[in-house]
Amino acid sequence: MIWNDEAECMAADDKKELQLKRLQEVVKRAYENVSYYKKAFDEAGVSPEDINSLKDIEKLPFTSKTDLREAYPFGMFAVSPDDIVEVHTTSGTTGKPTVSGYTQNDLDLWSEVMARSLTMAGGDRTDRIQNCYGYGLFTGGLGIHYGAQKIGATVIPISAGNTMRQIEIMQDFGSTILTCTPSYAMYLAEVLEEQGVGPEKLNLKAGVFGAEMWTEEMRDEIEKRLNLSALNIYGLTEIIGPGVAQECYKKDGLHIFDDHFYPEIIDPESLKTVPDGGKGELVLTTLTREGMPVIRFRTRDITTLRPGKCECGRTHVKMDRITGRSDDMLKIRGVIVFPSQIERALLKIEGLHPQYQIIVSRPHQLDELEVQVEASPVLFSDEVKHVEGVKRNIEEHIHDEIGLRVNVSLVEPQSLPRSEGKAVRVIDKRNL
Repeated sequence: MIWNDEAECMAADDKKELQLKRLQEVVKRAYENVSYYKKAFDEAGVSPEDINSLKDIEKLPFTSKTDLREAYPFGMFAVSPDDIVEVHTTSGTTGKPTVSGYTQNDLDLWSEVMARSLTMAGGDRTDRIQNCYGYGLFTGGLGIHYGAQKIGATVIPISAGNTMRQIEIMQDFGSTILTCTPSYAMYLAEVLEEQGVGPEKLNLKAGVFGAEMWTEEMRDEIEKRLNLSALNIYGLTEIIGPGVAQECYKKDGLHIFDDHFYPEIIDPESLKTVPDGGKGELVLTTLTREGMPVIRFRTRDITTLRPGKCECGRTHVKMDRITGRSDDMLKIRGVIVFPSQIERALLKIEGLHPQYQIIVSRPHQLDELEVQVEASPVLFSDEVKHVEGVKRNIEEHIHDEIGLRVNVSLVEPQSLPRSEGKAVRVIDKRNL
């Protein structure tokens, strides 16, 4: 089922014509109403009149998270503060948060793209959507909420945390769609197993999981343990929140709603545009945001774009699963390592819980990588000789994946910290 056939199945030429029209409009609106963009465009020697083709977007300067932080709180708004009906922020864990302002039209846009996302996951008015994303200034909870209401589903606004209550509600209300981070979905599965509640006692059919990177191996694990179809959703507070892109049932990349969000891939070093099919950093431009247009935002997320029509009928460009970030990828002894590579290696090994933490240190002027992994209760209580063999097996799997030797520590079940939001997978103790 498709929520908006006209928009989601648009012919390529019609799409390009619409994108150019909207790009020209948003560039003009940003230039005339946001002092940051007027200054940035003037310094780059470009004006709205220079945008005569989609390729001309490359003439425009990039916007970074730092630029948005420096405009805190309302410096990026293109409308009067009186026209902003809702604000959200990022977590601000590394400084001032970035603020995202929404007019009523922006909330309507957000509801529309989230309705597309939930429909893509098989949702309709007969569903009960248990929304475990956090409400408040975080965009996840309310974004899902608006989309669920748009399609007429029953939304259960339980928010994050209180896991035992989550499980009780899941059973009593007969929740059919679960929305949360993939790491929290795994935690829910763990607790369900501890409580002796098998997936056959639940009514779940699909999960919409995002807000952190995860792998195909973790998808397999979640699907097996919760007996649902696990689908990837992508979004950023700076662009709109969740609902920038979503997987369909084919699970072959995420459809970017490119009639509203124009994507590019750049080389993060040269900043040059990468041709279709090339891997690089995702850059997004909001084509229809009213309250806070954002031009060429560097997401730092590493992916690939693939245009063409999907078997599901949609013609949105697809992005591959995020494999890492250009700003938090690990460089270990000259080798680029993404945490997702280590997760992929771990999930290939039987007897391990998919809970791990990566610790990077530099004790003697040389980077060292330790991976702490939770063993199953049976494995952890096994004889030392067998445990050492398992450790060596894990180290070999990781070496095959990243090309580096690492130290693996098997830790007791339930000993690594759990998160009801984004999982903290990496602790970097180097003073870089």
